[in-house]
Amino acid sequence: MNQAINRTNLQVGGPEMEQCACVERELDKVLQKFLSYGQHCEKSLEELLHYVSQLREELTSAALQGTPLSATLSVVMSQCCRKIKDTVQKLASDHKDIHSSVSRVGKAIDRNFDAEICGVVSDTVWDSREKQQQILQMAIVEHLYQQGMLNVAEELCQESTLNVDLDFKQPFLELNRILEALHEQDLRPALDWAISNRQRLLELNSSLEFKLHRLHFIRLLAGGPEKQLEALNYARHFQPFARLHQREIQVMMGSLVYLRLGIEKSPYCHLLDNSHWAEICETFTRDACALLGLSVESPLSVSFASGCVALPVLMNIKAVIEQRQCTGVWSHKDELPIEIELGMKCWYHSVFACPILRQQTSDSNPPIKLICGHVISRDALNKLINGGKLKCPYCPMEQNPADGKRIIF
Repeated sequence: MNQAINRTNLQVGGPEMEQCACVERELDKVLQKFLSYGQHCEKSLEELLHYVSQLREELTSAALQGTPLSATLSVVMSQCCRKIKDTVQKLASDHKDIHSSVSRVGKAIDRNFDAEICGVVSDTVWDSREKQQQILQMAIVEHLYQQGMLNVAEELCQESTLNVDLDFKQPFLELNRILEALHEQDLRPALDWAISNRQRLLELNSSLEFKLHRLHFIRLLAGGPEKQLEALNYARHFQPFARLHQREIQVMMGSLVYLRLGIEKSPYCHLLDNSHWAEICETFTRDACALLGLSVESPLSVSFASGCVALPVLMNIKAVIEQRQCTGVWSHKDELPIEIELGMKCWYHSVFACPILRQQTSDSNPPIKLICGHVISRDALNKLINGGKLKCPYCPMEQNPADGKRIIF
């Protein structure tokens, strides 16, 4: 069974990549048509507008002179109406053709991908439908709060009758308020927050407060010689960070020499790079989330990215299980039938594997620390008990199994 699954896993990326390429080709056709239609539509409407404007000027001129509408102008007006009608019909026809191209993309998706992916996972591994729905709604709401879409999150809470405590919302509200200010290049809210949380940030080895002071100092430098005295006075804020950021402070103080000539024309021009604002937003988000007990990325986005990696493998496993009629292979709620490598980006905590049973520990089978200091799983401990005593498989020190303590990584 495992060999069959492994052989199938080796093929992941072959057929799937070709299927993605087929859909991508259809999508490229739609995008190309849409771009071409936009250019043609704009050109046609500009020509039509110019034509109508000329006719309007002629009619206005004739009206001002008090002359009756000539037969020629009557013919031109009829031609103009026909031209407008033909242009609109042609644009509508071209627009309809784009709709058919879009529908072909949908057909390509249906043709190249399995439309029913719910069957990939057995129903027995899920909780009740109501609990699934509640967890999904909560994940969506948290994602919306984290993205700053507060109004949308509130609307979803009302429509889904999901009750979200104010204590849950508050960290997201504060985070987004400060980030909005940073996007507008207003450092004061972030600085106030960093100063009030200075001790906790130091415990995280965070350089957020220093970077905020540095960015404010750089803004003063950008103000030219008029801001020189203010910049020198503000440099006193660097004193608590002198030991850890000595080199960076020296660079900023050295830039003052070129203040009268213009920092942008000096060897220190990199200090004025706008990338510093993007960097400070990332630093604040990372450190603030760590301090507030939030993840930098929302659970919904992480789950979606992980699912994109895991789904092709799970579909192959499903095919192998159905082909070989291996029922009961996937019966555990807290683990997949095989290991799927998601990459370092999705590592959020340490994982302990029992050296005796070669299995990863779980909530039902946690790691246990013996008196001698060695760690094994609870299942391994239970299997090693003999006559009410436990002999460590490594020391081997004899001890009472009840003396083992559960540890959490």
